[in-house]
Amino acid sequence: MPKPSTAVSSSAAPLGRGALDPASVLNTLPTAVMVLDDDGVIREVNTACEHLFELGSGHLCGMGLTELLPADSPVVGLVQQVRDEAYGVSEHGVTLDSPRTGLRTVTVQATPVAERRGWVVLALVEQTLAIRIGQQMGHRNAARSVSAMSALLAHEIKNPLSGIRGAAQLLEQSSGEEDRVLTRLIMDEADRIVKLVERMEVFSDTRPPVREPVNIHQVMEHVRRIAESGFGRAVRFTEHYDPSLPPVPGDRDQLVQVFLNLVKNAVEAAPEQGGEVILSTGYQHGVRVAVPGSRTRMNLPLVVSVQDNGEGIPDDLRPHLFDPFVTTKPKGSGLGLALVAKIVNDHGGIIEFDSQPRRTVFKVMLPILRIGGRERKSR
Repeated sequence: MPKPSTAVSSSAAPLGRGALDPASVLNTLPTAVMVLDDDGVIREVNTACEHLFELGSGHLCGMGLTELLPADSPVVGLVQQVRDEAYGVSEHGVTLDSPRTGLRTVTVQATPVAERRGWVVLALVEQTLAIRIGQQMGHRNAARSVSAMSALLAHEIKNPLSGIRGAAQLLEQSSGEEDRVLTRLIMDEADRIVKLVERMEVFSDTRPPVREPVNIHQVMEHVRRIAESGFGRAVRFTEHYDPSLPPVPGDRDQLVQVFLNLVKNAVEAAPEQGGEVILSTGYQHGVRVAVPGSRTRMNLPLVVSVQDNGEGIPDDLRPHLFDPFVTTKPKGSGLGLALVAKIVNDHGGIIEFDSQPRRTVFKVMLPILRIGGRERKSR
């Protein structure tokens, strides 16, 4: 029988007026933290730990660590080492593999609790916020690069192509049947390049999006209906939504474009048999980014995830995934994710991804509508 849950005191002194509750402090950390008793039963968890294992504290507290992770997991071994030797350990590059987390590489930090013999505080660090923000800066630079390129192409390529196509049309009128095949090829290729340039012209639009209250669940429902009636007929869609989320300030059509691109990519990555795409929304604390050109910092508590069970993204493509013309599709232009990065950036948000075999997740973090000068989780 599990022992009754007991709070772990971080100090012998009682909380005074204005003192912080240790549980509240732990919940602000992006690192997953749990407290294990001497039997390996989970006694306390923070919010990041709930997100990592996709379970609430009510389910996690009282479970044994080996109910979450295999008994031969390196994490379980490190916890036992701390118990036996009574000192903290930290190990990098540990593989965390479970049905709930998928395959991840983490840093494990395990420390004994001085006041309780055999108790251990376990912290699992997958990726620091600084790395995520650094990746987002790269995505923004990629969007800016393709914006400049699209403006150049629109001015310097479309006009000459129009002349080339017109000349080919004139030649076609006085050519024999055999030569007409070649003139038609010239016109078709000119049309194809013009279409590509027109697709890129959207990147040169530097106007900020229209900021109106957008219900993100209505956006996701619209995207899902489009997918199920077309390109996603053979895939099973699963939804995990937080209905208490407030509106997002933004452009509804542009947000539809973002998630339509992400869902289409997820559908194409999913296996032909047993393909699944999971759409989820949630609220998280603690993610803030600086607004370029000002000292303002914007909170990004709303998270929308698109997950597929495909083979994953090849390692050599991951650092350049949001760059223009990078694609794994034989007929793809490589502009879809670059456009997604631009729109998310225009909305003041962040996009990131985590890819493992059978579990690739794209996460879009967005600001929420400010009500009365404050951000609120529920309406």
